[in-house]
Parts: sequence; C-alpha cells; structure tokens
Amino acid sequence: MSLSLPIALSISASAILLNFWLMLRVGQVRKSEGVSVGDGGNEIVIRRMRAHANFTESAPLVIILIVLIEFNNLAIGWLSYLAGAYIIGRLLHAFGMDGGALKWGRVVGIIITMLTMVILAFLVVFSLLTAP
Repeated sequence: MSLSLPIALSISASAILLNFWLMLRVGQVRKSEGVSVGDGGNEIVIRRMRAHANFTESAPLVIILIVLIEFNNLAIGWLSYLAGAYIIGRLLHAFGMDGGALKWGRVVGIIITMLTMVILAFLVVFSLLTAP
C-alpha cells in the first residue's frame, strides 16, 4: 500500500503531536501555579497559553497549503523540508516563550513560521499565475 500525500500526512501528524505537547505544557504550568481557569494574571501561564494559541492560529493554514501543494504536485522536492522547518520554528517559539536561556527561540521561531507561510503562499500564487 502506498500513501497518498505523505508530506501532508507527516506534517499533520507532527502538528497533532506538537499541539498535544503544547497542551500538556499549559496544563503542567496551570497545575504548578494553581490556575484552573483562564490565565489568572500569571505571566508563566499566559506565555504558555500564547505559545499554544500562536501554534493553533497558524497550523491549519500551513497544513492546508501543504496539502494543496502536494496534491497538485508543486515543488514536492523541498516541501518536506519546508514542513519540517515550520515544526522546528514552532518548537523554538514554544521554548522561547518560556524565556530563560532559549528566549532567542521566540524570535527565530516567529521568523521561521512567517517565512514558511509566505513561501507557501507565494508558491501557490505563482503556480496559479503560471498555470496553462
């Protein structure tokens, strides 16, 4: 059996696992900080919640574009690397949101995410403009 859209399947599975990990991190900090609902004005809870929210704001759009690009056989050679870069960017962002030694990860993660989204969007637009 061969898989259709292996890149889209891989990024989707990776995104689900990353989303689950981000959810666990929010739950852990809520428990340790004694915040059961909302953010309680607690900066650590807010940071973890925003890392999770930032991921959920961009992941669906990235996954949709990757599915469409792969389905239409556009730039498959490097699409898996771009998908991987997105996941790495979101991981860096999550760690960076905690501050500390990896606070640089927030900015790097944001840049990687934005570049990924812009490249995917330009690829789709370029493909539409150059289609026969």
